[in-house]
Amino acid sequence: MSLEQLIDGEPVVATAGVEILEQALVDQAVTTAAAEWRPPAAGTEDSLAKLAESDVTEGANEIAIARLLAVRPHFVDVAIARDVIPGMTDTMFLHAGPPLTWERSSGPIRGALIGALLYEGLAASPEEAEEIAAWGGITMSPCHHHQTVGPMAGIVSPSMPVAVVRDADGEGVAFATLNEGLGKVLRYGAFGPEVIERLQWMGNVLGPVLAATLRHVGPVDLQALIAQALQMGDDGHNRNRAATSLLLRVLGPGLIENESVELSGRSEVFRFIEGNDHFMLNLVMAAGKLAVDAAAGVAGSSLVTTMARNGTDFGIRLSGTGDRWFTAPAPIVDGLYLGAFTMDDANPDIGDSAITETVGLGGFAMAASPAIVGFVGGTAAGAVRRTRQMYEITVAEHPAYQIPQLEFRGTPVGIDATMVVRTGVQPQINTGIAHKDPGIGMVGAGLVEAPMECFTQAVVALAESV
Repeated sequence: MSLEQLIDGEPVVATAGVEILEQALVDQAVTTAAAEWRPPAAGTEDSLAKLAESDVTEGANEIAIARLLAVRPHFVDVAIARDVIPGMTDTMFLHAGPPLTWERSSGPIRGALIGALLYEGLAASPEEAEEIAAWGGITMSPCHHHQTVGPMAGIVSPSMPVAVVRDADGEGVAFATLNEGLGKVLRYGAFGPEVIERLQWMGNVLGPVLAATLRHVGPVDLQALIAQALQMGDDGHNRNRAATSLLLRVLGPGLIENESVELSGRSEVFRFIEGNDHFMLNLVMAAGKLAVDAAAGVAGSSLVTTMARNGTDFGIRLSGTGDRWFTAPAPIVDGLYLGAFTMDDANPDIGDSAITETVGLGGFAMAASPAIVGFVGGTAAGAVRRTRQMYEITVAEHPAYQIPQLEFRGTPVGIDATMVVRTGVQPQINTGIAHKDPGIGMVGAGLVEAPMECFTQAVVALAESV
């Protein structure tokens, strides 16, 4: 009930729950103020009651979110995957999302694995690459099991260059591939000659030049860049134009001054980053991975530390349930499509990039990025509404990531699985869309909700653990 209504003396009835009751009042010309309310997700009532009685979760969440917010991610190096990623072997290929086998792999995962095998020289043709993957000639493992994240298919092969991101205030380290740009690229499942040639250039030129540049300019404070970029219209997931520009500004002196690297290579790298608005995405993801790993392993915590998709399954993990995945079928993205492509061409949701939403960016920060709707669909007002709704299911506001359009309120951060099932509000994700068939690539971008089934499973499991 508003102050104006009280002053005017107009009777107002607050309603919640069953809509037919509100309608009955409206039919009688009674002014109502409807509250959005729905019962907890089916099957979670006893688990929610047990968690409330245990009086553990709130304190555990305070510890977990404090650890997440304490991380200070710095981009410090570019190295070869097999040399730095824990557990990486010469025949291991990392992928996005929960654990997966070749038999259950979506088209984009299969296409990206084919391309990676060609890139590694382990196969001479797409047909041979598919045979190797099918009979188990390689090991598939989730990026998240190796302190790594990868957008879309998320494939990381042994000799690929990866960004190394360290916690300036701790001992954590995370890794991510370097961003290829948009269109026909490996992460969207494309594997044509132009894809392999680009990957080879990234390994031979981009990686070494960036490593040399970082030695010249020193560590890059990613949190500071992301915070600035939010003030400039980015969301940290599908719009990274400002962040990439800021990164290039930091790297610029090294690209100009560092004569230990051939001038032609430095020029190529400058032009590549300048022409790739999404270059910063992978670094934002690595920064997010660093933060959620710090928050993991707090007994009793319902804080979500992973949201990831492999094109077949959507999976989450909680701080209080360790490495256990809770999965549901990956949904189809509602979005805008390129050219003649339609939803019929779309693969279900895919990628580790939902790590950005897990740390208060992407779909959780859309209010900071009105222009994002031109890429993923919706309206500017809808973007603000989506961000406001995410405060209902999070435990904190990010002190560094602030939204000008909301009077510099911190982005909603720290998804609480119990609040998701209590309110029925599902985490919002903005994302790219890959073609369902291998070898084609990107077909659009849009919006999707994390499946409620993942959260109901997680809450039940958490209750059993306390």
